[in-house]
Amino acid sequence: MTANAPLNGVNLDALAELGENGRKDRSTTKFSFAVSGSWDGGSKMTATTGSAHMGGFHDTARAGRFTMTSDEPIPLGSDAGPNPVEYVLQALAACYTVGLATTAAQRGIALDSYTIDIDGDVDLAAFFGVDETVTPGLTQIRAAITATSSNADRQQLEDLVAEVERTSTVRYTLAHPVEVITHLK
Repeated sequence: MTANAPLNGVNLDALAELGENGRKDRSTTKFSFAVSGSWDGGSKMTATTGSAHMGGFHDTARAGRFTMTSDEPIPLGSDAGPNPVEYVLQALAACYTVGLATTAAQRGIALDSYTIDIDGDVDLAAFFGVDETVTPGLTQIRAAITATSSNADRQQLEDLVAEVERTSTVRYTLAHPVEVITHLK
């Protein structure tokens, strides 16, 4: 097999190998990620990545490798980091970015530039005890993508965005109910 030059920073050979492995053994497509966090007073929390199970392998090197700090803007917190909703929006932006770069590379589309702006609406009336009937989550998220390519037309870019929207793990998680199990240790 001849090595493909990376397109959009994506190793197409590795991607093809992962896909082939997944067709042979579905356990290689199953991943599990974790974070552990501790309260730093007020609304501030520091979390680190945990070990991960990726494609049948246990990666203990990820445990503690990355640190994330969250907080709330003043007056709810000390504004020492993004708030949890901003992390949700960033997670969607990051997932779209992975999908766009990878899917474009698979399709032979060279991305010249790419930006994404995401915003979302939330009503905190239930949190503040103002109205318990108000849904406490995000009610709408809007993503605006700007992408340019020297070898793809607008329709190809629109098809690319539609495919990324269809296959985004984070978008799917946000748009569909997911079981969340919480317990006190």
